[in-house]
Amino acid sequence: MDPLSIFLVAAPGLETDLLAEARAQGFAGVTPLPGGVQISGGWPEVWRANLTLRTASRVLARIAEFRAMHLAQLDKRSRKVDWASVLRADVPIRVEAACHASRIYHHKAAAQRIATAIAETLGAPEGEGVAVKARIDDDLCTISLDTSGESLHKRGHKEAVGKAPLRETVAAAVLARMGFDGSQAVVDPMCGSGTFLIEAAEVAAGLHPGRGREFAFQSLQGFDARTFAAMQGTPGRAPVLRFFGSDRDQGAIAGASANAARAAVSGWCRFERRPISDLTPPDGVAPGLVLINPPWGGRLGERKPLFALYGAMGAVLRERFAGWRVGLVAPDAGLVKATGLPLEPCGPAMDMGGTRVTLWQG
Repeated sequence: MDPLSIFLVAAPGLETDLLAEARAQGFAGVTPLPGGVQISGGWPEVWRANLTLRTASRVLARIAEFRAMHLAQLDKRSRKVDWASVLRADVPIRVEAACHASRIYHHKAAAQRIATAIAETLGAPEGEGVAVKARIDDDLCTISLDTSGESLHKRGHKEAVGKAPLRETVAAAVLARMGFDGSQAVVDPMCGSGTFLIEAAEVAAGLHPGRGREFAFQSLQGFDARTFAAMQGTPGRAPVLRFFGSDRDQGAIAGASANAARAAVSGWCRFERRPISDLTPPDGVAPGLVLINPPWGGRLGERKPLFALYGAMGAVLRERFAGWRVGLVAPDAGLVKATGLPLEPCGPAMDMGGTRVTLWQG
């Protein structure tokens, strides 16, 4: 079988992080493209990408490509696609289409023609199931399957979420940009639901990010459960207490602790209720990383009152965390400057809930 063209979707700002990660993990044909990264390989590589990549949002597998100048031609050529080799007749599908600079311009009509072709040639009903994505660009129709299902930032263990949750994909990118390799200690004094620390603990423990969730590819034709189960194998490294979270909100601490337990990394993490003014380095631990996703204006409160918080945070880190490296995620250079810390932007700005945020490190 010819290798598949596989597209790894990246959230805005994480394209270069995903490129580096895909190369580090040894995927073939790694090529940067707008919006993500292309790789090549068979279906097991699709499964591996979903299971192991920390900065990908989803994995699309291209299954067909053809020219279509009008809807009748789209219908005819859609019926020639070997749907039975990739889809199951008993699993619902939903077709999503996008049209750009093409004679076919009505995306809903295009989606309906493809859905009808699948229903009448394979028998798969329409419904909430596997997403079939059609892109018609300059009259060239490319059809891909969304093999992920839910976005890959949903690892499957974070049930307790705070008011302004940090996505796991962003946390993974921040850790990578800070040079985290699993050996360093990490402190997060505004830990919220514990995302930075749980992501770091998974890396240290050698646990795959997708080990605790389901994927759309498990409902595709040809899925081999035994082969995939072998990929999921847990290394089982002995826990080392290396990741320390605190927050002034007891509810956040309870939630983060529960999330860490579901992720099976409780032995690597400790969470305590503590205001940042009481923050001290953990005993017996070599200086490592302090990672913070603080509140910023327009998200959890107005901007003006936050200057005092950033100033106090900077003072604590300057006075008590000599030798530690600081990574701070924020969109506002003025607030960052208020810390008094020598922080510089690191890497492209990242999308976080519709706001472009920067990693500032020092």
